[in-house]
Amino acid sequence: MTAQAEAAAPEGTGRPRPATVPTPAAAPTTGTGPAASPGTEPGHAAEKHPGADTEPSIATDPGTGRDAILRAARRSFALRPYAEVTLRGIAADAGVSASLIVKRFGSKEQLFAAVADFGPAADALFGAPLPELGRHLVHTLVGQRRAQQGDPLLRVVFSLGISDERSLLRDRFQEQITDRLTDRLTGPDAALRAELIAAQLIGLGATLSIHRTGAASQAPPERLADLYAPALQRLIDG
Repeated sequence: MTAQAEAAAPEGTGRPRPATVPTPAAAPTTGTGPAASPGTEPGHAAEKHPGADTEPSIATDPGTGRDAILRAARRSFALRPYAEVTLRGIAADAGVSASLIVKRFGSKEQLFAAVADFGPAADALFGAPLPELGRHLVHTLVGQRRAQQGDPLLRVVFSLGISDERSLLRDRFQEQITDRLTDRLTGPDAALRAELIAAQLIGLGATLSIHRTGAASQAPPERLADLYAPALQRLIDG
């Protein structure tokens, strides 16, 4: 969904260069939520998609605004073409200064690379032996959503049908989530099974986002694992 470009002069409207963009280093996790967003551009507050503003980074800096910056960046890159997103607009939405974004991330290009990084999510999600991975996937996804008020994978949905730089989200998801899981699986059709596992995880995250006060959102993680993990484990076992 494309919004009008800001009246302020755009910053860094060039295309990102995925091959040369460094991936920001992970930092300690916090559950800090975004600050109020004075100066947010018209339409941003109302124009949200499920999960667009509920995906704090797994890697966060305590007390630095990093979490709020990443949330605001995900909103901006999900709703607008890359060239129309500015650090000034992201800063206003996050309730921080543009200079703080530069200090933490260096540039719009590097900030986008952080938004497109699924490596920390993969580390957490795949951190269990294969015979236990199905339950671990459910527990980890649900636990991160509830502890950090956000989903580790759902932002990849915002890359669907987009031909601009946000295709980097698809590329990173494929490489860091689907391909990594494919390499772990044994038996036939590993790539197919990995894609179906990813689909089920995204589906679970989307359902929890849509039904924020529904039965699944209220259920204990153990009960969700009892019901959801067996299907995942069948795909894992092949």
